[in-house]
Amino acid sequence: MNDWTTQKQTAQTWFEKLRDDICAEFTAIEREAGSDAAFEYTPWDRTNHDGAEGGGGVRGLIKGKVFEKAGVNVSTVHGSFSPEFAKSINGAEEDPRFFATGISLVAHMANPHVPAVHMNTRFLVTTKAWFGGGADLNPPIEYADDTADFHARMKTACDAHDIADYDRYKKWADDYFYIPHRECHRGVGGIFYDHLECDGGAAFDANFAFTQDVGRAFLDIFPQIVRRRMGLAHNDAEKMQQLVWRGRYAEFNLVYDRGTTFGLKTGGNVDAILMSLPPEVVWE
Repeated sequence: MNDWTTQKQTAQTWFEKLRDDICAEFTAIEREAGSDAAFEYTPWDRTNHDGAEGGGGVRGLIKGKVFEKAGVNVSTVHGSFSPEFAKSINGAEEDPRFFATGISLVAHMANPHVPAVHMNTRFLVTTKAWFGGGADLNPPIEYADDTADFHARMKTACDAHDIADYDRYKKWADDYFYIPHRECHRGVGGIFYDHLECDGGAAFDANFAFTQDVGRAFLDIFPQIVRRRMGLAHNDAEKMQQLVWRGRYAEFNLVYDRGTTFGLKTGGNVDAILMSLPPEVVWE
């Protein structure tokens, strides 16, 4: 059976490079706004549920003038799932051993006219190997051109790859980022995909190339939107609209988000997992 050693390292290296590129761009935006805010990087180690060493990661966090709170995390973990959790993971029910590497990003913005955003891409190996991920835009105050441009850029990333289906991935995001108890969506969507399985080298190459382009698409379009909106004036009512909306975002991440569940169930760093929560929020 392929142990995917080379592919694991290749994917990890890419996620770390993407992290560095995104953090550099976010820092550049802070400088343009006259802020000296910088990312603080906190490494963490994980212990498997049986006490063995289980990898770890680095949490990157910036709190600035434009990015009120943005986390960019890379983790590379391994070990075995608990018997109960293994039943819910693709390819792990009969053999609970796993490897996972990926990047996870959430940015909450100071200005309510600038949308919050989430992006995550990952490579997992159990008895099967696959890629998953996506990106979605979360504006407290929606601008139609921001929504259109974000979706257009994600569509371009999908259209460049035969294995990708933008319409399907868009619907998947719409269905996934929905808050049933509020009967509303978390934001204006984007794309979401999972279980792009790699049954051989060619499949890995194709799925990895698409996953890389999702990361590049995010790095291209989101900074454009931030620069477009970050200088807009806002009032107290608009700030309150943002804070109430953040409550919905927090509810989704704590109740429904699979990434949050995966991190907590596999003994990940709690601060890194919950960096997705907004810095200030109001429930009314």
